[in-house]
Amino acid sequence: MTDKEPFESLTAAQTAEQMTKQTQGAMENYFGWLQMTMPTIPWANTNLNRILLSNATQNVTATFAFVQKLSQAKNFQEVVKIQTEFMETQMNSFNEQARLLGEIYTKAAQDAMKMRK
Repeated sequence: MTDKEPFESLTAAQTAEQMTKQTQGAMENYFGWLQMTMPTIPWANTNLNRILLSNATQNVTATFAFVQKLSQAKNFQEVVKIQTEFMETQMNSFNEQARLLGEIYTKAAQDAMKMRK
């Protein structure tokens, strides 16, 4: 198969559609679980809770969008491009999320140390 040959056959299109539906179902289940679980954790109704829920929502939404784009790829070259863009975007997002959580944990540790004094 060359880069110019159609990547998607009838079977591949059906498989991609099925994967998209399964991903959407999994995403809905995950968000339902998050909505039920997050209020029960000790830090409910805090900034940390809101950030964690926002990060999870952002990550799952990005993954769903990735699967949709991937299912529409016309050839292998597009698959590689879509996957590369997704990985780059997710790494940047992960770095930002980790930085923000690190700041929150650092501030919490500093506040705890101030209270000990």
